[in-house]
Amino acid sequence: MTEYEQDIVSIISSSGESKAKAFEALKYAKLGDFNKARVLLKESREIDLSAHRLQTELIQKEFDETSTKTPITLLMVHAQDHYMTSQLARDLIEYLIDIFETQEKGSKS
Repeated sequence: MTEYEQDIVSIISSSGESKAKAFEALKYAKLGDFNKARVLLKESREIDLSAHRLQTELIQKEFDETSTKTPITLLMVHAQDHYMTSQLARDLIEYLIDIFETQEKGSKS
């Protein structure tokens, strides 16, 4: 496996792990454990940073005239899909958790 392919697989792996943490956070929010949910969202965001760094490096190589251009493969498209959906999932889940927490606080008043 080439370094390029390893980077792509790392993006897929990190994105999947990030999304899993976000959905785990949603599970805890549904149970009313908002502190645990926030911790998991933070972990999700930190895991996402590794995928983001790799993605940024690959994009920068595209603009580097001295660098060999990387091929756009189905695997790379797949990695981008995983990365973007994990970010979207985390953003939506964070918003849902805010709603759940607000509703819980309102019902205790």
